[in-house]
Amino acid sequence: MTRVLYFFLALFIVAISYGVYTQVTKESIKSKRVVCQNKTTTFERIYSKQNIQKAKKLLLTSNYDLHLTIDYSKYMPSNLKTIINKEKLETMIKDIISNYEDTNKSSENNLQIDAYLYENDKEDKGKKSKKAKLYAGYIVFEFKLNNKSIYKIQTDYMHLDASDLEDRINCSIKSFVSLK
Repeated sequence: MTRVLYFFLALFIVAISYGVYTQVTKESIKSKRVVCQNKTTTFERIYSKQNIQKAKKLLLTSNYDLHLTIDYSKYMPSNLKTIINKEKLETMIKDIISNYEDTNKSSENNLQIDAYLYENDKEDKGKKSKKAKLYAGYIVFEFKLNNKSIYKIQTDYMHLDASDLEDRINCSIKSFVSLK
């Protein structure tokens, strides 16, 4: 009888320890590299660590080409169309990048920045879950050297009026500039 009691006690302790361990490791997985990435769902990927410093230098010296794409909603009336167009988005991104620049433009090869702004189409029948309809849209930045991806980041913006879009762009640029 006592062996059975000790067995269940040991089993209980193991179960509690496992529960605590999984919660602690789950919390560390959720933490992001840059604090601003915690505000919304953000994904990032580094493709080429050896070119990060060169790419950052090109960005910081205004040696970049910006390519923009905006994908407005198709199944519901677009909120974004009346708020932002390519010219406004380009100005917004360049203004934010100018806050990080530290030297004058040189004659090196340019960094290519592809920016893709997506408006979440909540009436799209392909959206299978309620969670897919919670955000207003997302913006993706892909940084390339010689047509090869160096770094890519995607972050959601939550407000239908895109009032948090500038903050999400700033977070994306800050994330790139903070790479080591």
